Amino acid sequence: MIDLKAKIRNVPDFPKPGIGFKDITTLLKDPQAFHEAIDRLAAHFAGRDIDVVVGIESRGFLLGGALAYKWKIGLVPVRKPGKLPAATFSETYELEYGTDTLEIHKDAIQPGQKVLLIDDLLATGGTLKAAAGLVEKCGGRVIGIGCLIELTFLNGLEKLQNYDFYSLIQFDSE
Repeated sequence: MIDLKAKIRNVPDFPKPGIGFKDITTLLKDPQAFHEAIDRLAAHFAGRDIDVVVGIESRGFLLGGALAYKWKIGLVPVRKPGKLPAATFSETYELEYGTDTLEIHKDAIQPGQKVLLIDDLLATGGTLKAAAGLVEKCGGRVIGIGCLIELTFLNGLEKLQNYDFYSLIQFDSE
């Protein structure tokens, strides 16, 4: 098994001073590491009868797209405001360094569909909680949330207590 944590580059003071950005591009460019990360996420959520993967802008598109392709199911993007062309639902949430808003097409998920949320990183939990709220506004059921990285020291999992969460890599400090 590849040490996926060793494939993550830390970029200090990005996007703001004091933030240690976990850069996954170093993992993505390594074909064996990327393949293993997708296979490990897929193995964890196997057998859940997932109808659609929701990828969160923007790195969640990369991971979610690979999983949707592997499982031969659809991919729904959750994006920043103004990026989706049809009618949307929106959710505003707090980040570790500000606030932001996410949107989903109102017709992206059918009522009752089983949804897997995918993003690259769990920090404070605001992004993933907002995305789950969007899925639920559409009538979908979030049956799992997967991330490549979890920053455990930010306690984001507290906001996701009602969901089955899984991460491949945990960082206990900056």
